[in-house]
Amino acid sequence: MPRNRTSPFSFERARVVGPVAPNENIAPFKDPPPPREPSGTRPARHDFSWLHLCRRSATPRFLFLAVVVDVYSRRVVGWSMGSRLVTTLMLDALDMALGQRDARDVIHHSVHGSQYTSIAFGQRCREAGVTLSMGSVGDCYDNALCESFFATLECELIERSVFRTRDEARLAVFDFVEAFYNRKRRHSALGYLSPVAFERAAEAAAA
Repeated sequence: MPRNRTSPFSFERARVVGPVAPNENIAPFKDPPPPREPSGTRPARHDFSWLHLCRRSATPRFLFLAVVVDVYSRRVVGWSMGSRLVTTLMLDALDMALGQRDARDVIHHSVHGSQYTSIAFGQRCREAGVTLSMGSVGDCYDNALCESFFATLECELIERSVFRTRDEARLAVFDFVEAFYNRKRRHSALGYLSPVAFERAAEAAAA
């Protein structure tokens, strides 16, 4: 099938090279979540998006961004950027998240993309003790937590910026995620605290 001239995606169906994990049904909290119990399951959501750079250029450029979001605090605990949508992009984001969070009792929820159903990704999760979960097909609300982050990124950074190179975009996204979104941007679901402030408040309350 023909490729969209303004999209980096092919409309050809991706080949699934591994089993599809069951849906563990980990919905985001509607109210400020309670302190996390040490023995409780800790859901995280993983998704990717593509950032459209140089929209006015005759040769549009794209940058793929994969993120892992901790459902408990809305904090982006893992992320990776690249010019190609490949499994290593997802693995790099997962490895960053595993470096920041204890993998015990973690449920990793994602879409059915071939990068997530790949043998390499499934093997890495099993090695780390992470339980895989995948949403239902065609459910636009299933991974809404990650989609909300991407919408915020698009509205508050991408639409207001002009990037001459992918490196400029990478630096801007890094600053947005680590310096602003995780540490300063307030979330109504967290009692209008930033993810980092919410985690610190929860740790202080549990001490």
